[in-house]
Amino acid sequence: MNTQDQIEKFKQLKYELTRFMMIYKFALEEMETKIEILKQEFQMLHDYSPIEHTKSRIKSPESIMNKMLRKNNELSLPAIRATIKDIAGLRITCSFISDIYQVSAMLQKQDDLKVLGVKDYIKHPKPNGYQSLHLLVEVPVFLSDCQEQVCVEVQIRTIAMDFWASLEHKIFYKYSQSVPEHLTRELKNAADKAYELDLQMERLHREIKEIKDAQGDDTDVELRRIMINNQQFNLPANFIKLLGE
Repeated sequence: MNTQDQIEKFKQLKYELTRFMMIYKFALEEMETKIEILKQEFQMLHDYSPIEHTKSRIKSPESIMNKMLRKNNELSLPAIRATIKDIAGLRITCSFISDIYQVSAMLQKQDDLKVLGVKDYIKHPKPNGYQSLHLLVEVPVFLSDCQEQVCVEVQIRTIAMDFWASLEHKIFYKYSQSVPEHLTRELKNAADKAYELDLQMERLHREIKEIKDAQGDDTDVELRRIMINNQQFNLPANFIKLLGE
């Protein structure tokens, strides 16, 4: 193979890899749009959203290659797609445990998402204390010449669970994946305490909501206006009357 042929082959491989990574990027953007719509819907209709914030990432080609080599799998794009299900990852952080299951239920009801698997590490934590709800979903991505079904891993957790996981990750890599035993015990203890805090905050949240509902503090002025995209609209009395009829 001469130099020109090598260049052309490299260009083709680069094109295929770029397209491969691109569809995962688009799948994440589709999911982020879905989450943002749900977040705004709850904020506008209920003055509260179960979604605090989101964070997404795509595995690097180097990380993908290393994972395939560890698994002793063929290094080809079809094999990668069939083997590695977390190339695209989306993390959703919620305030309360009940919010996690509410967000999960809303996503699973969306007709264009195909749920491939659910792992509940909240009801069944990992031995090290890790807690989170994992969804594996297929997202349709429409390109100029075809439609692709792309796998995205969605992790849903509380702020406390996310803080613990972040700390555990930093310690894990600081010690080159060999964490001293006393730190492992401390991390597990911290995970238990974080879960206790989540349960306490859940009870407080429920009690506050019950008090607010009992007070019924919606005034006539508040009932006659709506907010859409930070723009306030007043509702004419006749408009409300006609709609009611």
